Amino acid sequence: MESNYKTILVPVDGSNQSEDALAKGAQFAKNNDAHLDVLHVLSTQQYGYNYGGMVDGDVINNLVEDTTDYLNKLVDKIKKESGLEDISIHIRFGNPKTVISMEFPRDHKSDLIIIGATGMSRLQRVLEGSVSSFVDRNAKCDVMVIRTNTKNKGSLSTEVDISL
Repeated sequence: MESNYKTILVPVDGSNQSEDALAKGAQFAKNNDAHLDVLHVLSTQQYGYNYGGMVDGDVINNLVEDTTDYLNKLVDKIKKESGLEDISIHIRFGNPKTVISMEFPRDHKSDLIIIGATGMSRLQRVLEGSVSSFVDRNAKCDVMVIRTNTKNKGSLSTEVDISL
């Protein structure tokens, strides 16, 4: 499938769904000769309002180092599997919903967001709201929600989540 997409954003959060989306996003980018941005958003909400001075710099540095290591390993794996070389990694602080749907695409001129379907239970989605649903509703560019891996098999959590 060819398109006019030149800058593709794939946010990852460590879930199987986001890694499946990255694998498919890399294939899509390679097939369309597009650049791939891999983004991880460190949520500031879990540390209080703007960290509120409660978290010291060492904790933040460790978070960034751990996230960078994770992203580098993930991208190395994806490069080997897909053959795509035009990949950049990014780490942002903020609310994942707004960073993924509005801020990052505006700053990097993303014309497609490929995002994994939620890994949340229905109760979690009711209480917190799904990031993928928010992005799908609010992004100014096209959004592709990935529900399966490269073999078109759902991850265990999406196949089993029938209850409630």
